[in-house]
Amino acid sequence: MRQRWLVIAGLLAFFMGALAIFPARVAYSWFAPPEVALAGIEGSIWRGSADHASISGVYVRNIEWTTRPFSLFLLRPSFNARGELMSGFVEGIFGVGLGNRIVMKDVSASVSLDSLAQSVSIPQLEGTANLRLDKLDIRDGLPVAATGTIEVADLFAPTIYRSSPIGGYRAEFFTQEDGIVASVEDTDGIVEVAGSLTVSSDRSYVFLAAIAPKPGADEGLREQMRFLGTPDERGQYELRLEGTL
Repeated sequence: MRQRWLVIAGLLAFFMGALAIFPARVAYSWFAPPEVALAGIEGSIWRGSADHASISGVYVRNIEWTTRPFSLFLLRPSFNARGELMSGFVEGIFGVGLGNRIVMKDVSASVSLDSLAQSVSIPQLEGTANLRLDKLDIRDGLPVAATGTIEVADLFAPTIYRSSPIGGYRAEFFTQEDGIVASVEDTDGIVEVAGSLTVSSDRSYVFLAAIAPKPGADEGLREQMRFLGTPDERGQYELRLEGTL
């Protein structure tokens, strides 16, 4: 029995040693899902880095990672990783699986909205978005499960309202049978918002919200909101946005 355990320990030591020197560049070419594109790869599977990456359309640079050893024995490799976003950062646990699957856990990120707006061609958007995800599951490039929050502070959108920042807003994500749902609300904005965002498995999304200017909002904002239609008896306007990802 003792000899058997010595053999097992030796095999494990050999396996871990092989991982420590196995080139990350080779592993990437063999196993990376199509949603993950890395460049400037250095180091090994065990510990490495990349100059930049695109992960499901999100650009990240100066990435560093270390492997979570136990995940390899479960055949579900995952990594502690950190990278830089445009005027921000992202860090957490990132894993890959079968079927073009990416799983993220305990993810924290912060990004400047003006730099993000430039990358997605939305002009003149300012503020800071802070993300905390307990879990995000992406399959074939589509989020299918999510738990966590996004908070936006000091949102300023001159194309919507030029006089002052709109304020802060929060979205809390959770998963239902037919997709991902987020409840959306204001935290300190001058516009009251109560709504929901639904992303379905067929890639369609619907955002529904009741919005209204808060007491003290100036007449310029109230005038702009009248373009949304006729408010209800509580002074709220209905906002509906829908489309396909």
